[in-house]
Amino acid sequence: MNDHVWKHRNKEDRVTAVVSGGTSMSSSAMITPTSASHLQEQQGQAEERRWTRRLRGRSMGVRLLPALAGLIFLFLWQLRFFHFLFSLEIYQLPVPSSIAISIKDNAEMLFRYAMYSGTEMLGGFLLGSSLGALAAIIACFFPTSGKAAVAVMSALNAIPIVALAPIMNNWFGDGIWSRIAVVAVITMAAMAVSLFKGLTSIQPQYHELLGGLAASKLQIFIKLRLPHALPALFAGLKINMSTSIIGAIVGEFFIASQGLGYLLSDQIRLANMPLAWSCIVIAAVLGIVLYEAVVLTEKRLIPWSRVRTDP
Repeated sequence: MNDHVWKHRNKEDRVTAVVSGGTSMSSSAMITPTSASHLQEQQGQAEERRWTRRLRGRSMGVRLLPALAGLIFLFLWQLRFFHFLFSLEIYQLPVPSSIAISIKDNAEMLFRYAMYSGTEMLGGFLLGSSLGALAAIIACFFPTSGKAAVAVMSALNAIPIVALAPIMNNWFGDGIWSRIAVVAVITMAAMAVSLFKGLTSIQPQYHELLGGLAASKLQIFIKLRLPHALPALFAGLKINMSTSIIGAIVGEFFIASQGLGYLLSDQIRLANMPLAWSCIVIAAVLGIVLYEAVVLTEKRLIPWSRVRTDP
């Protein structure tokens, strides 16, 4: 009797142990993958946060580096390091503090002349870029003759501005239109060459695909050529924005009664170098602001064309 009871209990214990073991094994099988997946997810998120912080730090460093270099440059300039390096006198190269005082004392006149030069710059920039873009568009519909025409137009860049400015002053008088014409001529060729290259450098398979779909030249231009040429268009605009301020300033050196170029040449003759350098600084700031406006427009309109580099 006792042996029977003992065997029965022992059997129950073994069943309980098996069931308990199975339950624990099942629980381990159910919990372990979930915990591992959760742990991997947390590790992945932590790694992503570390990379994000690292990239932000690098990006901030890249942005602060030019500002820091500029501050060091101005500091050395203020301490007359470049005067010592190049054997310059203070009347030849005024320090930044005297230039800042000159800008403050002549702020109203500098603002008025900057607006005048800015009008010449923008007017010539828009006119020249539009004419260059129109020439490139017409040339892409007639590739053989258009390529030759664009090559001839690019020869306009070989004309020196100092030779072009007197001619435009003779044609259009001493008003604002002569400087606008100078800027238009030097920007038209750059836009034509850049945009024509963007419109015609299409991979053959894309052109053959639309040709196989019986697309017309106008449809190919709108659907394929124009979107492909947008980066080249903005590249031409950025080049033109950089050169247009040069054309406007140099054009004012000859026959003009206002503008930063006129004031600059006049103050150099009078040996008033702080005010002359004030004109240079205002012209540089004007060019940088307008250039950044083109860059911002490019980022807004065609963000897909931005080349991203690892900082």
